[in-house]
Amino acid sequence: MNLLKLAVSLLVCLGAGWIGSIFTTPSIPTWYAGLAKPSFNPPNGVFGPVWTLLYLLMGIALFLVWRKAPQAPGAGLALVLFLVQLALNVLWSILFFGLRSPLLGLVDILLLWAAILATMLLFFRVSPAAGALLVPYLLWVSFASVLNFAIWRLNLLR
Repeated sequence: MNLLKLAVSLLVCLGAGWIGSIFTTPSIPTWYAGLAKPSFNPPNGVFGPVWTLLYLLMGIALFLVWRKAPQAPGAGLALVLFLVQLALNVLWSILFFGLRSPLLGLVDILLLWAAILATMLLFFRVSPAAGALLVPYLLWVSFASVLNFAIWRLNLLR
């Protein structure tokens, strides 16, 4: 049963990444390439491997909490909040790349950041290892938030 939960957890997270990529990939060589970007913008080739690693870490964290539910107090709420932040994660790709709106992306990513922090804190209560696995995700989304803001600001009057 644990192997099935692990597989589902990984597939849910990687699936969210795949859905996001449907909106992201076509815009990278076209719309995104034409945007003004800050000097600290990573090369495009960095994003795929980083996000893949983060989705794998998220999947393992999800599994660690899911396997403790329903016995662990707070696990149910932690799982619901995890799904909320995952939906916000996918929504960012739709807003930023699909709708080509850095402003809507910025609003979403700030909500996403808060949802990740809340999820991480709840995960720490259920499984310290699960909470720790979300730290790189929060750090990357912190960086992505600054990048999103800079892109919005640099392209505000374009």
